[in-house]
Amino acid sequence: MENGESRGAKDTARTEAFSDGVFAFAITLLVLNLRDPATSGVSLSQGLIDELPAFFALGTSFITILVMWLNHHNMFSHIGRVDRRLMLRNGMLLLFVVLTPFTTSLVAGHLALPEPPDARTAAAVYSVNFLFIAVAWNAVWRYCAKDRRLLQEDVTDAEASTITRQYAVAPIGSVVAIVISLVSGLASVTVVLVIAAFYAITGSHGH
Repeated sequence: MENGESRGAKDTARTEAFSDGVFAFAITLLVLNLRDPATSGVSLSQGLIDELPAFFALGTSFITILVMWLNHHNMFSHIGRVDRRLMLRNGMLLLFVVLTPFTTSLVAGHLALPEPPDARTAAAVYSVNFLFIAVAWNAVWRYCAKDRRLLQEDVTDAEASTITRQYAVAPIGSVVAIVISLVSGLASVTVVLVIAAFYAITGSHGH
């Protein structure tokens, strides 16, 4: 039994380490999208002002990925072991995390004031990606929590239920962001930031 627990802990640590690397890679890719905003006929100061919506989108993505990384660590602190199905679900989650820099570049390239039509399309793609992240995230947690399949023994049922309810907020919020993107790209990105703020506050359930 002790050997089994030790093996499970090692597998969990390896999964976390791999996930940490993917989160770090995604954040690094965000920074690579930065460029000199000064163009022909536009001063650097005016270029920076014009790029403020794009900087807002990049900052939102950075904060969101950072919060996801923190909550991913907290989630796995409740998981006692991993299996192949969990690893596959976690891999799908990381796929959408890695797509975040791309969707951010779309928003950064099209979000402006006044908003062009493509800004709403870019924001919709951005929000849809976060919806996929939210669905994949819930798939990971609910797989582990169902019948306490992979949870730590000292995680209470009440604690697991609370986390499940908290994770249900992200899919709903992402759908709201998608709907709002039909009207305003900037407002849609703001909703994503609000969702991140919610998990920054509630994600302190370290175990």
